[in-house]
Amino acid sequence: MKPTESELEILHVLWENGASTVRTVNDLLNERRKSGRSQAGGSAKTRESAGYTTTLKLMQIMFEKGLVTRAEEGRTHLYTAAVREEDTQSLLLRQFMDNTFRGSAARLVMQALGNHEASAEELDEIKAFIAQIEQNQPKP
Repeated sequence: MKPTESELEILHVLWENGASTVRTVNDLLNERRKSGRSQAGGSAKTRESAGYTTTLKLMQIMFEKGLVTRAEEGRTHLYTAAVREEDTQSLLLRQFMDNTFRGSAARLVMQALGNHEASAEELDEIKAFIAQIEQNQPKP
């Protein structure tokens, strides 16, 4: 299930902090937006503060979708991400690649490298990764 941009912001908070209450998630979202550290698309500085009831409603919807789990602890609920960060990244990347680059990993990588000045260290990492992939592929 593909999370929305707002749901992805909440998932980032849960992945980084573990089980959290709605109040904690809401406070951390507002902290990120205030400091400009949003991780889900767009500039956090342009996003307005998250209201508690909005965060609560989003997290209830995420629970219904199976994106988070919820456990009662006294009178509060603790929410935990039910999806792994790596799995979500793979899903979103696959959909983005299919929709934007017609499924071509080469086009995606060339566009990314063409629009970003990669450091020597990044290029070395990319080369090592390609070499590793080539070693693991069966020869025709």
